[in-house]
Amino acid sequence: MSVVKKLWVIWLLLIGAATVHAAGQLAVAPAQYREVAQAYSADGLVEATRQSTVSAQIGGRIKEINFDVGDHVNKGQVILRIDEREAVQALAGSQAQVSQAQANMQNAKAAYERARQLFAQKFISQAALDKAQADYKVALAQAAASEAGAVQSSLAHSYTAVIAPYSGIVAARLVEVGEMVMPGKPLMTGFDPAEMRVVVNVPQDKLADIGAHPDAMVEAPSLNRWIKPVSTTVQPLADVRTHSTQVRVYLPKNEAGVRSQHVTEGTASHSTRPSKDDGLVAGYAEQPIAGATAEHPLPHQTIAHTVPGAYPGMFVRVHFVVGKASKLVIPASAVLRRSEVVAVYVVDDKGMVMLRQVRLGESAGQNEIEILSGLNAGEKVALEPVKAGMSQKTEDRRQKAESGAGK
Repeated sequence: MSVVKKLWVIWLLLIGAATVHAAGQLAVAPAQYREVAQAYSADGLVEATRQSTVSAQIGGRIKEINFDVGDHVNKGQVILRIDEREAVQALAGSQAQVSQAQANMQNAKAAYERARQLFAQKFISQAALDKAQADYKVALAQAAASEAGAVQSSLAHSYTAVIAPYSGIVAARLVEVGEMVMPGKPLMTGFDPAEMRVVVNVPQDKLADIGAHPDAMVEAPSLNRWIKPVSTTVQPLADVRTHSTQVRVYLPKNEAGVRSQHVTEGTASHSTRPSKDDGLVAGYAEQPIAGATAEHPLPHQTIAHTVPGAYPGMFVRVHFVVGKASKLVIPASAVLRRSEVVAVYVVDDKGMVMLRQVRLGESAGQNEIEILSGLNAGEKVALEPVKAGMSQKTEDRRQKAESGAGK
């Protein structure tokens, strides 16, 4: 045997050994039928349970803005101020009127007391006493009206400082410093990140399937998260145009609050910009769902203990449980996607790897997906498609080398 042929043989043996070793190291899982929850999916939007727009209650020019979009505001903090000079003067005038009315009232009271004494001594008539009593009552009424006007002026003065009604995040700032506003002019919009819900519209023909108290899971595709809601409410009326009913899915309460693009709870009432280290924190806890077991849970990839990135207006998908069905499933990690091709690597009993195209259904089970066609029950698929592809290429090269050596 020549030296060249010996080298060919040694190289083939090394490649064969490497292929066998690689095939033996591949993690595989069988395609099998399982009873999984069958769901009806509906698209929805996240919204804050508490969201409101603060409007001006007094006219004036915007003097100071303390918070901007994304900032966190504590309950009771001043979010902006309106020029208070006119309100201060009005309050001073009201207080002066109160002092004048009180002085007139004291004078009328003293005159009435004197008239009573004189009437007791028969020095004045009953008409004079009645006149003094009437003057005293008028003075009392004028004093009460002046005090009420002063309270009203004080209340109007307090409106120059716009106060946050609850802790939350500024979602929109609708005015600038120097702008003139009138009562009813929207100033800022904010929401409370601690409580979120998802709003979806369900067609009438699906209401009977999901039931009055539906079990559901919320999928956030952009975050690759699945969230277990705390409650679901079906509204008792339908939209007259779309003939659909609104369903509100309440997410778990976020104890920590959202901290993205805003400052923390300890912020003072002046504007502060976020730091790069501020992250989104949410306290969504994993909870079991009725109708699902530990072995056959609802379709999901990663149940979120915390859900970073949830915010009002975000697109989500709600999966309502409508029954159970037996489906052929494989681990989702075994699926290989290349452009429009969806395939898996099938590993036979001899350890040989072969790429096979499949047609997928819906997600079913934890990290599992339904197979509609392309696989049979019991066939094993590689859980690491990239590693399996490398093993197949090595085997192809070995076979080509053997063909070349035989020639």
